[in-house]
Amino acid sequence: MSQHARSHSHATPQEAGGPPQPSAANIKRWRQYLADERAEAAVYRDLAQNRQGEERDILLALAEAEGRHEAHWLALLGDHAGKPKRASARSRFLGFLARHFGSVFVLALAQRAEGRSPYAKDPNATEAMAADEQIHEEVVRGLATRGRNRLAGTFRAAVFGANDGLVSNLSLVMGMAASGVASSVVLLSGIAGLLAGAMSMGAGEFISVRSQRELLAATRPTQITLAAAPKLDLEHNELLLVYLARGMSREAAEHRVAERMGLLSCDCDPSLSLQPDLPEEEDQHEAVGTAWGAALSSFCFFASGAIVPILPFLFGLTGVTALVVAGVLVGTALLATGAAVGLLSGTSPLTRGLRQLAIGLGAAAITYLLGLLFGTAVG
Repeated sequence: MSQHARSHSHATPQEAGGPPQPSAANIKRWRQYLADERAEAAVYRDLAQNRQGEERDILLALAEAEGRHEAHWLALLGDHAGKPKRASARSRFLGFLARHFGSVFVLALAQRAEGRSPYAKDPNATEAMAADEQIHEEVVRGLATRGRNRLAGTFRAAVFGANDGLVSNLSLVMGMAASGVASSVVLLSGIAGLLAGAMSMGAGEFISVRSQRELLAATRPTQITLAAAPKLDLEHNELLLVYLARGMSREAAEHRVAERMGLLSCDCDPSLSLQPDLPEEEDQHEAVGTAWGAALSSFCFFASGAIVPILPFLFGLTGVTALVVAGVLVGTALLATGAAVGLLSGTSPLTRGLRQLAIGLGAAAITYLLGLLFGTAVG
């Protein structure tokens, strides 16, 4: 290659007649996009390490798609890519959770991140990239839903139990304190409320779960048709009614009856068949766990929430000081549980936390006012 050719090969885009150099603002934005795409791909790869089978393949495919987006920004940046830029705080937080926990909360946060992608309004992102992000949101939503369904019963019991303990015992303590009784009486009332409430929650959850499991068992179809079908009268039997009652169309039910009665030797139309006639896989959304497990978890979660309002009294605080500290502690716990609900549901943690806080402290404030009225009336 001649010296002239070599020098021309290193010419700037303007000198070579190429496109103009990107602006500093564009370079900064593209580098941030590049960093975030790399971080998101790493999150999906980290999550895939803790998954098996189909879920693992889906997560790796998402990481590959983020890699395509990374290549787009690299191509635009060219020599301006520079040293790798730090990802956004949200992406780094997601990466930390994925590496150390790999929980459904990571997928819920990733769902929010995909749903808030700026590519739809960015002229430098392709329409395909914007569409990818929309599809990614639905894919992650589906994966997160699997996880939500797996822990729905446990998480419901945890949040309900802890919040019930926080709010009910704070209300009890506030009401008793407002009535003018001694701090020792307030403490004893709080301890009694903790024990009584925890026992009530445990017993109630045991009965609730046991009853729900019994109802589900009563509605699940049995396999009696396998044993009874060969002995039925060919002309007069109610086997058709069994399948109609289970919700099958008449055409599908008649086809199923013919199979069961041995009138069809082959599965002529698979779309009309439910073979093999095996118990349906349990719906994870209806998986309610064991009654003893639910009872124990409800007892523990209620107790963990109910002890918070009486902590100031246990450490010797009295009067208004104890009530203020109790309110702050309970408020912090309510914000935390509300934020956890928000994270899991893919909505704003702050909004859910503030909602929990308003409901909990509102109930305590009403009880305090009732205590004041009761104390005045009795006094």
